[in-house]
Amino acid sequence: MRWALLGDHPDGLDMARALVDSGQHQLLVYSGPNIGMEYLARWGQKPRRVGDLEEALADPHIDAVVVAGGPALRPGQLRRALQSELHVLCVHPADDSPDIAYEAAMIKQDVGSVVLLPLLPQALHPGICRLAELARREEAATTAVTPAALSARQSEAPGLAEAIAPGPAEASSVLVQAAVGRAAGLSEPRPAPGLSQHAHRAFAALAAARLLEYEQWSQEEVLLDADMDGHQPGLPGWDVLRAVGGEIGELIVLAAGEELAKSAPLLLSGRFVRGGLFHSLFLPNQAETRLRLALVQRHGRIELVFPHGYPGPATLRYVDDQGKEHEEHWQEWNPWAALVEVFEQKVVGTLRLSPRPQGEGSGVRDGTRSVPAALSWNDALRGLELDDAARRSLERRRASTLEYQEATEEASFKGTMTLVGCGLLWVSLALLILSVWVPVLGWFILPVFGFFLAMQLLRWVVPEKKPAAPAAPTTHS
Repeated sequence: MRWALLGDHPDGLDMARALVDSGQHQLLVYSGPNIGMEYLARWGQKPRRVGDLEEALADPHIDAVVVAGGPALRPGQLRRALQSELHVLCVHPADDSPDIAYEAAMIKQDVGSVVLLPLLPQALHPGICRLAELARREEAATTAVTPAALSARQSEAPGLAEAIAPGPAEASSVLVQAAVGRAAGLSEPRPAPGLSQHAHRAFAALAAARLLEYEQWSQEEVLLDADMDGHQPGLPGWDVLRAVGGEIGELIVLAAGEELAKSAPLLLSGRFVRGGLFHSLFLPNQAETRLRLALVQRHGRIELVFPHGYPGPATLRYVDDQGKEHEEHWQEWNPWAALVEVFEQKVVGTLRLSPRPQGEGSGVRDGTRSVPAALSWNDALRGLELDDAARRSLERRRASTLEYQEATEEASFKGTMTLVGCGLLWVSLALLILSVWVPVLGWFILPVFGFFLAMQLLRWVVPEKKPAAPAAPTTHS
């Protein structure tokens, strides 16, 4: 596949190098500052350089684009690349606010057959995938409780018997449904509708019994794009928290000031939608770089440590429900090569397996290897939403609750009609006041509201666009 690189962001340059090193892709066009061209030349790449974005996107030989411009240019590059119906890999964060992420999702839905992914490889690390798998396995084992086994767990989960005593059969049913949902890969399993309040309490009592800790030290800045002026930096690690614990429903941020400062420590806590808690600590300008994740569960603690920082060597330690200690190791990992594999999975549809950890307990089920975690544009969108919520929490010194909305055509139409309706109310009020001096203007009030009502018919007049079928894969030499 033939690529164009837009900009000189370090993540974009590393991604372009990984694409070329895979042997399946070519870098044909570069549009950006001189320093990016010098970096490409150091490892033997001499793409054609163009100064204009439209010229780069109009090249008929280009199949895909890496969006890696500065914070001010990135939203426009992303928008135009998608409108040109090209596959896109975009540096994260795409912008300060989630607006461009919503717009990109809508454009992708209209175009249909293009791949849109953020450069967020951290959750694809095999150690983090393994941690997420152990978390899901524990949840499935915990939630698959039969009525006969409930009494044996009362001492481990105080209040559980009281929560489900009025309807143990019903509660057991919803818990088994939750286990089946998790085994099927559902990220946010919930009890089926129509169940009693006691069954819902039983579901929450088991799902909330855990804590996820995320601690990151760095010898430099921790925040994303912290060294680039003119924009608000983003927070790392949202994709990892969501990969292990699911969607985040509420968060609170503590720092010395009321803004995200690149050189100040940052403390972040909150809860997941399904009830678990999380705690994140970011420490910039430390003497060493390291990353630690710890998952506190019913029978113990699972800890994943990167002693020299991500993506260096990693060690996972945990004790199973039989009391046996396990330790698994991974060598230094190339995140950009993993992103190339994920992109090829999306385009070609092939299934590639993540590296198998070295050491005891490296197999997953039946000796097979784990599959990398799913990556989609939703990860970038959620990250921008959470960044925005974190800034609000820090500014107002209180918790921020998130209400997720999908980037669909129906949601966009409702939002547009809300804005148009509010605007027409102000227009009608102005016409009513002006009609005191110019009576003829009063005759325009009813036509204004008639126009608004006529616009509602667009939902039925304009047919809903069905998602296009994936195009047949093509290969280029």
